[in-house]
Amino acid sequence: MFARVKRLAGLAKPTITNTSHPVIALPASEQQAAVIARVESSYQHAEQQLGRVFIRPSIHFKLRGKAAGTAHPVTQQLRFNAVLLEENPQHFLTDVVPHEVCHLLTAQLYGRVKPHGHEWKRLMQQLFGLNGDVTHRLDVSSVTPKGVAYQCRCGSVELSVRRHNKVVRQQAQYLCRRCGEQLVQSR
Repeated sequence: MFARVKRLAGLAKPTITNTSHPVIALPASEQQAAVIARVESSYQHAEQQLGRVFIRPSIHFKLRGKAAGTAHPVTQQLRFNAVLLEENPQHFLTDVVPHEVCHLLTAQLYGRVKPHGHEWKRLMQQLFGLNGDVTHRLDVSSVTPKGVAYQCRCGSVELSVRRHNKVVRQQAQYLCRRCGEQLVQSR
């Protein structure tokens, strides 16, 4: 039986309503299909170990940026970074999926607790034999936005796209940390 969390107007806590199926993105690759299968096997393992049934999450592969995955307990949703998945499929199956699934399991078991608190760490160790690392150590160079070259008298400096856009909109000016001179976009 699948259920989805739905927030009703006027209620402080989410209530659970039954639905026939969670929303799962159609896998665009073998790696995405493997992640979907790993999520399901992780839930089945948790149900066997803990002796209760858990709500299945929606699964999406549209996460951008440097995060490998995110869990959203209120909406029972898992989001994974498709680019990092394609580059690191084994790490996703062994570490990222259990990490994110544990967030949702922790919320269902204990309610609202610290995201990487002792309840979550205990579940990571008990269910998956993992020590509960908070962040991944994947190479994120392929998903890191390229900066914009600026210069000062002591050399070249790269500003993020966000900071560059602030300069263009005249919302900010940046100074070199070494010489204190205002940074000017390289030509």
